[in-house]
Amino acid sequence: MIEKIVSGGQTGADRAALDVAIRLDIPHGGWVPKGRATEAGVLPDRYHMREMPTADYADRTEQNVLDSDGTLIISHGALDGGSALTQALAEEHGRSHLHLDMDRLSVSDAADTLKGWIEDNAIRVLNVAGPRESRDLDIYSVTAAVLETLFSKE
Repeated sequence: MIEKIVSGGQTGADRAALDVAIRLDIPHGGWVPKGRATEAGVLPDRYHMREMPTADYADRTEQNVLDSDGTLIISHGALDGGSALTQALAEEHGRSHLHLDMDRLSVSDAADTLKGWIEDNAIRVLNVAGPRESRDLDIYSVTAAVLETLFSKE
């Protein structure tokens, strides 16, 4: 199953994925913009991330898509902003991706869908993306719940 979780380190969905990985002792990483920039300031060192040579969020997003076997995008509703860019980059590079709209799914159903997608696509390195906290105050908790439910089903 999953051997590593990566994300861009931003608040919200990205950070939830990293925190779940740390709590469950799953290796984690990914790329962050130069300076470890997030909307909440500098990403703490406890997150084992690599810095991009540029501060451009899009460059970081693309590198995480390329360095993973598949990208999970969690949202409430339609994708926009960086989440839409993540999906477009996955499609552009022919990379497997899954969008879970939590306005339409329960946590349990989302975890089941995710589990099936991971198995069907032999995902080992999972990139997790979604809105930052300032765009969706509940995205951290729902992302964490979906991932924790997924790993409890292993």
